Amino acid sequence: MKKFLSFLILLAFIVGCGQKQPPREEPIEPINTLKNLPGDSTLYGLACDGCTDSILVLLPFTGGDPDTFDIINAHHDHHIYGRPHIGDELAVILNPEDKQEAVMVVNIERLRGKWCYQVMPTFRNIDKMPERIQKRMLQRIPDSVKQTLMTPREYGFQLKRGYTAQSFGGMRHTTTDNMSPVEYPKVRRYREWRLFNGRLILITDSVRLADGKKGLPERDTVDIIQLRRDTLVLKFSDHEQGYYRKNEDNQ
Repeated sequence: MKKFLSFLILLAFIVGCGQKQPPREEPIEPINTLKNLPGDSTLYGLACDGCTDSILVLLPFTGGDPDTFDIINAHHDHHIYGRPHIGDELAVILNPEDKQEAVMVVNIERLRGKWCYQVMPTFRNIDKMPERIQKRMLQRIPDSVKQTLMTPREYGFQLKRGYTAQSFGGMRHTTTDNMSPVEYPKVRRYREWRLFNGRLILITDSVRLADGKKGLPERDTVDIIQLRRDTLVLKFSDHEQGYYRKNEDNQ
């Protein structure tokens, strides 16, 4: 009898193990398409329905429900860089004393793209001449020659997805460049970009040193002064630079 009961218990155990267990619910991972750099207190997310000139509705990448922030003062202070539209990726700086208020909003979707500006050449070494000689030299150059020499060039950079950047403009240096009476400024070659507490960081390619070796990349940390659909103004450490957007259809 004991053997029979043992057999029944063993059989029940085998049958129970053979049955499929109900599927376990997988935990919902928070959206994490953008990780903050160390020290970056920016809140990143997507603009949601309900955004107005006084209210920002944001779905944060950290997960959870959409949050609503007061942006009245940010609008008044012109710290809304790129009007938010539903689905736009945003960078939001909160008031440290009131987490329900956003003091700055940067529309990352608007920031991406190709931004250009035009540069004019300068006469080579003219700044080393006395002002009297400069004026005399310029007066002796025919207008037709000036018009040919003083041709603007388009410089700029493209901010891409994945936080890669590409600079364009300028010309490769050739042996005949030194024979030209004019010269163009050098192009700052960027390869990466990020936002950090509302400021734009542009990172260059490796810098070539005098001995031919490659040095560490350099970075420009700039303030966004204005960002509209077709206009960008950035403040560098020594100057402000305005850009216009260049779309595929106007290349």
